[in-house]
Amino acid sequence: MRQWTVDAFASGPFKGNPACIVEPLAPRESGGWPDAGWMQTLAAENNQAETAYLLRTADPSRFGLRWFTPALEVPLCGHATLAAAHVLFAELGLAADMVTFDTASGPLTVVRQEDRYEMDFPANPPKQTAIPEGLVEALGAAPSEVWAGNYLVAVYDGEAAVRGLKPDLAAVEKIAGEATGGRGNISVAALADPGADYDVVSRFFAPGSGIPEDPATGSAHCILSPLFAGKLGRADLNFHQAYPGRGGDLNCEHRGDRVLLRGQAVTVIESVLRV
Repeated sequence: MRQWTVDAFASGPFKGNPACIVEPLAPRESGGWPDAGWMQTLAAENNQAETAYLLRTADPSRFGLRWFTPALEVPLCGHATLAAAHVLFAELGLAADMVTFDTASGPLTVVRQEDRYEMDFPANPPKQTAIPEGLVEALGAAPSEVWAGNYLVAVYDGEAAVRGLKPDLAAVEKIAGEATGGRGNISVAALADPGADYDVVSRFFAPGSGIPEDPATGSAHCILSPLFAGKLGRADLNFHQAYPGRGGDLNCEHRGDRVLLRGQAVTVIESVLRV
């Protein structure tokens, strides 16, 4: 069985967010997935933000899709969905222009475009909330606003504030506030500096999901896209996730209860599993 490591939301290798994509599995006689414990153990062995598993169906352009961090299974992951579509199109020669994934978050589609992929995800518009106790100390600087969707979003007044954060991750892991997705997953964001080729800069700290800092987070942009579309009065925005040393780039378009997430992907490793 093969697997590929793909840098997603990346303009070139060693940028964006790496994900391991396991070769699509045929349904077992029972018609279901392999043992979840095995999938979790392999994800821990890979030690990437996500390892994604694909399950074949009778439709060659439709697959089951599940995502595992090194610590747990998650209900939605953008960069590993992009990476999974890239493997199907670029490595396995899927001839269709669109692939559909059946996931815990419902059907998700990915369309192949000229030099990038477009994903159709559920929007998660946040609500403004009070600053949770301990958040300022955990992040190391006070935000101007806090919003809550599946994750908390701390909004800062300038790009330098976002880039300069050095959070206490043990403290971040304890904070949930009014986020519906549990504790320890916090996006931080600000409007870009004048002259930047993106509109919003962000980072994402996720010790609650077993990830200290994620390099490029599609699911977080399901929150950021409607939030900043409202602030800027434009549905189509460019986002830069400023993970130190890498950085990821997403184009996002808010369309009612959906968000279109667009980005590139690059395969960097092909390997063979012996277990």
